[in-house]
Amino acid sequence: MRIRHIAIFSAAVLAGALAGSLVGPRPAEAVARELILLQQDVTSLLTGQKDLSDKLTQHDAVIKTLVGQSNDNVNKLAATMGSLQKSVQDVQANSGARLDTMSTQVQGLSDNLEEIKSRLGKLNQQLVDLQNTVQSLDAKISGAAAPAPATTGIATPTSSVPAKSMGAGSSPNSSAIPAGVPSANMLYDNGYRDVSTGKYDLARSEFEDYLKYYADTDLASNAQFYLGEIFYKQKQYVDAVAAYDKVLTNYPKSFKLAPARLKKGMALIELGQKTAGIRELRDVVKRYPKSDEDRIARIKLSELGVSLTPTR
Repeated sequence: MRIRHIAIFSAAVLAGALAGSLVGPRPAEAVARELILLQQDVTSLLTGQKDLSDKLTQHDAVIKTLVGQSNDNVNKLAATMGSLQKSVQDVQANSGARLDTMSTQVQGLSDNLEEIKSRLGKLNQQLVDLQNTVQSLDAKISGAAAPAPATTGIATPTSSVPAKSMGAGSSPNSSAIPAGVPSANMLYDNGYRDVSTGKYDLARSEFEDYLKYYADTDLASNAQFYLGEIFYKQKQYVDAVAAYDKVLTNYPKSFKLAPARLKKGMALIELGQKTAGIRELRDVVKRYPKSDEDRIARIKLSELGVSLTPTR
């Protein structure tokens, strides 16, 4: 377009020069010289215009190349950011899974220890009862007065009549248990086995039966806690919070208080009640220092980006 304008301009100049030569008489040599100069100027202008056009074309190519490279870099950066975000999400998910696994393992070990202690206590009580019975029989056979009851340092009966054993399958309300109901130990062991192998519905039924018929036994708080665990595993967090609350409220001397409070806090966080959940986790750190639950609560609080104690 510009070259055409210059050509038109040059033609107009030449026409003007010719017209001028026709209007007034001028020497032929002067006119010829001017025409040559004009032609040189036009040629120079055309050459300059061509050089300028070439430079513009080169600049356009360079700019297009730079724009293409910039787009490629932006796309690579976006892909890198997406990959990084996915990695962060995977790390967070894996951290949550590891926390759940650690919590389950700790609870299983604690439960086994508590069960062993409970059963040892029952065996010791049965041993005391047996010794008292033997002594009572010896006294009757010899016709002597009944000797003082034997003791083991764990329990001391107040009379020579054999105390009622609290062994497997018995409880304070065992007389009200319908025929065909499994013993306390059988129900508990079956429930624990089924919850450990992921048979949550079956385990839930077994633990509910345990609490129905053996609510006053030493492992009742454990059964209540594992109901909360079942709800938690099935993502029924509202029911899980209610089950953990029953452990905290109904069994103030239970070994499951720390894990129940820990899992209650985590369930509240899953429900979106972050403030209440953080409060429970901080309470775990405060009430049970240097415990496994304390360590897990600290990790979870760190993942949430909050301090161990509330800021004032």
